[in-house]
Amino acid sequence: MTAPLDRPRVWPGQPYPLGAHWDGRGVNFALFSLHAEKVELCLFDGTGARQTARVALPEYTDEVWHGYLPDLRPGQLYGYRVYGPYEPEHGHRFNHHKLLIDPYARLLHGAVRWHDALYGYRVGDARGDLSFDTRDSARYVPKCVVVDDAADAHHWRRPRTPWRRSVIYEMHAGGYTRRHPQVPDALRGSFRGLAEPAPVAYLADLGVTAVELLPVHAHLDERRLVDAGLSNYWGYNSIGFFAPDNRFLTRPDPGEFRLLARTLHDAGIELLLDVVYNHTGEGSELGPTLSFRGIDNASYYHLNPQAPRHTRDFTGCGNSLNLAQPRVLQLVLDSLRYWVQQMGVDGFRFDLATTLAREGSDGGFDPGSGFFDAVRQDPVLAGIKLIAEPWDLGPGGYRLGGFPAGWGEWNDQYRDTVRAFWRGDAGQVATLASRLTGSSDIFPNHGRRPTASINFITAHDGFTLRDLVSFEHKHNAANGEQNRDGTDNNLSWNCGVEGPSDDPVIEALRQQQMRNLLATLLLSQGTPMLLAGDEFGHTQGGNNNAYCQDNAISWPNWTQLEQEDGAALQRYLRRLLKLRERHGVFRRDRFFSGRSITASGHKDIVWLNADGSEKADHDWQAEPHLLACVLDGEAGVEHLGPQGQSRRDDSYLVILHAGAEAVVFHMPPAGLGASWRRVFDTCATDGRGDGLSLSAGGECSLPPRCVQVFERLGEP
Repeated sequence: MTAPLDRPRVWPGQPYPLGAHWDGRGVNFALFSLHAEKVELCLFDGTGARQTARVALPEYTDEVWHGYLPDLRPGQLYGYRVYGPYEPEHGHRFNHHKLLIDPYARLLHGAVRWHDALYGYRVGDARGDLSFDTRDSARYVPKCVVVDDAADAHHWRRPRTPWRRSVIYEMHAGGYTRRHPQVPDALRGSFRGLAEPAPVAYLADLGVTAVELLPVHAHLDERRLVDAGLSNYWGYNSIGFFAPDNRFLTRPDPGEFRLLARTLHDAGIELLLDVVYNHTGEGSELGPTLSFRGIDNASYYHLNPQAPRHTRDFTGCGNSLNLAQPRVLQLVLDSLRYWVQQMGVDGFRFDLATTLAREGSDGGFDPGSGFFDAVRQDPVLAGIKLIAEPWDLGPGGYRLGGFPAGWGEWNDQYRDTVRAFWRGDAGQVATLASRLTGSSDIFPNHGRRPTASINFITAHDGFTLRDLVSFEHKHNAANGEQNRDGTDNNLSWNCGVEGPSDDPVIEALRQQQMRNLLATLLLSQGTPMLLAGDEFGHTQGGNNNAYCQDNAISWPNWTQLEQEDGAALQRYLRRLLKLRERHGVFRRDRFFSGRSITASGHKDIVWLNADGSEKADHDWQAEPHLLACVLDGEAGVEHLGPQGQSRRDDSYLVILHAGAEAVVFHMPPAGLGASWRRVFDTCATDGRGDGLSLSAGGECSLPPRCVQVFERLGEP
C-alpha cells in the first residue's frame, strides 16, 4: 500500500551510490557528512514552492546518511537540512534552517534568489559569521530533482582523435549560438541550439577536432554581479558537479546534453568540458550556505589549520575544495565518471588544477597526490583527454610542466612568447624556437610528448585575436569595476591606432597580423587551441575580462562572415588547418632532436640564418625578428596501420619574419634541398602560396611581418 506523500514511508536503504537514485521501484538517498548529527530529507511539490514532507534519514553507515523511500518517483523535488554544531572557530557551520543542495544532484529546479536568509550567520551582525541566523532559506534555494538513472545507460561512438591530430576549439555553450542566424530563436543559447545542423556542420568544415565548452555545471551568479545587473557569464562558480546548468536547457532534461554529445560524435568531433573542481560558489566563510558548507564545512574545504574559522583561498574565489579528504576526492571522481559514461564527454580541462593536488597541513602542491593517483588508475578515465590549467593563486602555485604523464597543460609561456615576437619585441627568437617545437624544455620527463603542450594565443580569458591586434590597453568599463579588473600585461599591439580604424593600411596590417598569429599556432608542434570567433575576427571592444558580459560583447557576431574580411580570415584558417592535417611534420608525436635521423645524415630539424647557413650558438641573438627552420620529411613519418605501414612526409622550410622592414633570405644550401616551392604565404589573404620556385642559395625577398612556407622539390 502506498503511503501519502506528506507521510512517506522510509526504509533503511543503502549508503552507496551517493545521491538520489531511482531503481524502478523507489528512490535511495545517500549523503556524506562526517560531522553531522542528523540529516533531514525535505520533499517539495512540483513548483518547488511548498514543502510536502520532511523525513529524517534513518541510517548512518561509513560516514554516509541514507534512506530509501519506496513511494517516490523521478521528477520529485528535494533538498536537505543537516544538523550539527555551529562552531565556526572549529570549522563547523551546520545550520538546519538552511535548505541545502545535494552535491550529487543531477538536475536542479529553479535558481538561487539572493536574500540574507541564505547565509548561516546574520548579515550585519556585530559578531559577523560567529552569529547564527534562524531564517528559513528554502524559498531562495533551487531544488534538486530525482532523475531516471535508467535513461543514463548509453553506448558512445567516440571519435577518439589522437592527441597529435587534435585541434581544440574553445567556446561558450550558450553564447556561441545566441546570434547564429541558422539556429531557431527558441534554441539559441542552449545545448540543443549548439547541436543544430548548421553549427555542427560549420565546425566540421572548419577542421577542428574537439569542442571545449566553458563550464556547464550548475553555477551561481555572485550577489554583487546580480545587484549590478550582471551575471557570471563564463560560469566559473560551480554549485553542483553533476547537474547541467539550467541556462543551457530548453526543458528540464539532461538528455539535451547527451543529444549534443551524440551529434558532435557523429560529426567526428570530440566534446571536452572545462570543469571547476578547485572551489565552489559558496565563497569564503562570509559567503552563503547553499550546499557543501552546510553539509560539512570542515570536510569539503581547505581550512586554515591555525584558525579553522577561515577558509584557505588558493583560487582567489574565497574557498578551495579539499581533495585530500577521501569523500571529496570521491565526489570529483564520481562526477568525472558520470560525465564520461552517462553524458558522453571525451575529456576535461581542469580550471586552476594546482589546487586539486594540494595536500598536507601546508596545502602544498603534491605531484603524487591522491587526485593524480586516482585519475591515473581509473579505467573509465583511461583514454580520456585530461588538460590542466597548471597554476592557481596559492603559494608555489605556478606548475607548468609539473603535471604527471598523460596530462596536457595550458602553455601560457607559448602564448606570451608568440605574442611578444609578433609585437616586434627583441630577444624572443631562441625561446620561440623551443615553443614552436613543443616546449621540450618544459615537458622533458616521464615520456611526455610535444602534444602535452596545449598551445594557444587567445582564450576566453583575455583579448580575442582581433582585439590583440587592435588594442594595447584593456577597456573593461562595462564590467563595473572602473577598469581595474583584467590583466594589464596583454603583450598586444594595436598597429598604430587604439581600437577601430577606417585607415585601410592599418586594417590590412591587422588582418596580416591575425594571419601570422594563426599560422604560428597551427605550424607549431603541440596541441593547438583556438578561441571561437577568432576565425572571423570577433571583437569584444577591447574587454579582456568579459566574464560578466552575457551580451553582444561576448557573443560571436556571425554577420562578420558576410563581410569580406571575416569570410577571408575564415577561409584562410580552414586552409591552414588542412595543411596541418595533411602533413605529419607539423604535428609530430616526438620532440625534435636536432640530430641525424636517416642514413643520408639529414637532421630532423635545422635552424637557419638569413644567409641560409645553419645557426651556431652565437647566431641566436643576431637576427632578433627572424626565425627559420627546415623540417625534414623523415621527421613526419606516420604509422598508418597495425601491419606497420608508414608514410613519409614532405620536407618544409618555415620562415617567420616579424620585422618592420623587408629582408633578403637565402634558400638553404644544396645539402638541404635542390629547390623549393612557396606553398603558403600570410601576405595572401587566403594563405595560398604563389608557387614561386627557388633553387638552393637563391634569394627570396621577405616582406615585413610575414610567415612563408616552402616545400622541398625532390631529394637533396
